[in-house]
Amino acid sequence: MIISGNSAAFFAMLSFLLPLLSLLSVAQPPTPTPRSRTFTFDYTATIPAQPAGTRTVDLWLPVPHDDKSQDIRDLQVTSPVPYDIQTGVYGNRILHLRATGPALQGFTVDMRLRATRREHLAPALSGQRPPREAPDPNLQRWLAPDSLVPLDPQIRLWALEVAIKAQAKTNLEKARAVYEHVVSTVKYDKTGQGWGRGDIYYACDARRGNCTDFHAVFIGYCRALGIPARFSIGFPLPPERGAAEIKGYHCWAEFYTPETGWVPVDASEAAKNPDRRNYFFGAHDENRLEFTRGRDLVLVPRQNNPALNYFIYPYAEADGKPLTGIKQEFRVQDLVKK
Repeated sequence: MIISGNSAAFFAMLSFLLPLLSLLSVAQPPTPTPRSRTFTFDYTATIPAQPAGTRTVDLWLPVPHDDKSQDIRDLQVTSPVPYDIQTGVYGNRILHLRATGPALQGFTVDMRLRATRREHLAPALSGQRPPREAPDPNLQRWLAPDSLVPLDPQIRLWALEVAIKAQAKTNLEKARAVYEHVVSTVKYDKTGQGWGRGDIYYACDARRGNCTDFHAVFIGYCRALGIPARFSIGFPLPPERGAAEIKGYHCWAEFYTPETGWVPVDASEAAKNPDRRNYFFGAHDENRLEFTRGRDLVLVPRQNNPALNYFIYPYAEADGKPLTGIKQEFRVQDLVKK
């Protein structure tokens, strides 16, 4: 076979390009740059004056923690009573103080901090390799029931029906099927009684509620299908930058597969914002601040009463009995970079 000069040049160029084309064929898509925001957050709790004869008041406040999605800096606590901050289960940070004497006439504790919150994106859902993460020591806990999220035969049956109807085979497909089922069948509606406790049977019966109810179903069904899923709670931040008072909490979820790592989910936000339904399977936006993880929480030091359903608002006990009438205020102020 005789190869002309032009043909030889062509084959030489082809032999050079083929390896490059091979590399391009396996190249990963570019990693999206997560959005972020930096702000100060004020958390204020006021304990009212106690009746005569009261000896002690114990107060616990949740303290936000660092993780891959947020950095907490410049924590300042103003309190007339000595306090300490310890780490409890699941890495939750907890401020505790014990008031006696004159403080029983009422006192205020203010916690101010600076935070940077980053958008949490699941790399595996956009074709990226998930980053290596330290194994979660609580992985088996995220397969177990909570007090209001049992894993009984009825819950397992309902979860299985969702997976079968969607013809879901892998754990990722099953989690997506559960997410779509929850977003499609539960309405964000905070009227009437029963909502807000994260009671899976209430949510499955009433088919309405707030974020705790949405994620009780999502987490419960995932666990019933053998998929670890965990609960987080904090505060929502208004999308508009500036100063604002935060009226209440927000919660969300994550599920785990060995192939994807932890995948963020926010089913209630998807229900409120249908155009972002696809986004919130695999993402948490930057407009939030996480305080604690998990449910059925035992505090540090241990409270005298049963485990807390979840921990986001101040919790107090007067002489070992739950204390009511605590006033609370939460404010955010964005820090604009110059």
